[in-house]
Amino acid sequence: MERTEGEIATKNGNLEESSGTKDGSISGYESLHHLLSVNLKPHLYKEVSRLLIGLNCGKPLELIALPESAKALSSKHDFDLQAFSFDADKELLREPRVVRVGLIQNSVALPTTAPLLDQKRAIFQKLKPIIDSAGASGVNILCLQEAWMMPFAFCTREKRWCEFAEPVDGESTQFLQEYARKYNMVIISPILERDVNHGETLWNTAIIIGNRGNIIGKHRKNHIPRVGDFNESTYYMEGNTGHPVFETAYGKIAVNICYGRHHPLNWLAFGLNGAEIVFNPSATVGELSEPMWPIEARNAAIANSYFVGSINRVGTEVFPNPFTSGDGKPQHADFGHFYGSSHFSAPDASCTPSLSRYKDGLLISDMDLNLCRQLKDKWGFRMTARYELYADMLARYMKPDFEPQVISDPLLHKKSL
Repeated sequence: MERTEGEIATKNGNLEESSGTKDGSISGYESLHHLLSVNLKPHLYKEVSRLLIGLNCGKPLELIALPESAKALSSKHDFDLQAFSFDADKELLREPRVVRVGLIQNSVALPTTAPLLDQKRAIFQKLKPIIDSAGASGVNILCLQEAWMMPFAFCTREKRWCEFAEPVDGESTQFLQEYARKYNMVIISPILERDVNHGETLWNTAIIIGNRGNIIGKHRKNHIPRVGDFNESTYYMEGNTGHPVFETAYGKIAVNICYGRHHPLNWLAFGLNGAEIVFNPSATVGELSEPMWPIEARNAAIANSYFVGSINRVGTEVFPNPFTSGDGKPQHADFGHFYGSSHFSAPDASCTPSLSRYKDGLLISDMDLNLCRQLKDKWGFRMTARYELYADMLARYMKPDFEPQVISDPLLHKKSL
């Protein structure tokens, strides 16, 4: 929905004055791609899209026709719904391996001042029609955003938010297991985990629920940010699960949680373990990371010859007590705007347009997993990677007596005559 320059629709339907992207839109447009499609002539938009989101097998991504029941849920509950298809070249010895994948982005449902259990249950209710839309659309694998069952309260450093933590088989998992069984769907559920067997330690964890409702396994966030408000080590530390790849009924998947996307070796390790799709459930705000958002996952998909699904929450979450960032700036009560913009990236450098910057959304993609091997054959990144060079370099770097390999110009510090 477009808006005039001076108007913003707030959550309760009232209008307030706009300044730039105050409401999360881009001057009233839901996304960059929406802005460009409306304001450019078709032939110009086609060329800009070719440069911005690439071509898949030499042609623009095709739209997927979704069932009316899925579209009706989107209209009734006002969430963005988009669907695209990634193809692969036809092969002589392998049949296509097409899997339908979905990403959900959402805002919280109640103010952070509401009772904690009410907040969690309200998010459950909010997600029901979006998950039903995914199920009606035949999604095989569905991934939710980081810590989807709570506000992203880790900026506050207040310990009361620890009450949202659950064991792996807790309430949020049980809620999603019903949908996994109902729709024969694999679901990735990133939660705040309470490890009851190890001193009730907290972890930032993604739980992999199989299409029969079983728990396949879990992965804990490898890299923890200490950047401004994102000082999450107040709650949990670096994960201890390595780089697992989960073999599901629909393909081999992995989860690179949020801040891990800034670490190329993290992406690499999932690829070395054979991932075909890597999900990046996140919670990140515009001022901090938005210029990086469309780049990092796409680079990872290219370099590692797999698909990437990037998910970010939406909205501005205001907390009861102001907090500071340790940067000398005034105290504040919110992180900033979570800009959504969830999208898929493919190993051939193509990617989908992104979901809305300010609305809940469901992004669906068909992807032929044969494309992963086809791009490995084409570019030969694995064959030419020279891992032995970097294994040796890293081994030396980890030693206390490491010295950088720097060759100085012998005349650099010599006095002129």
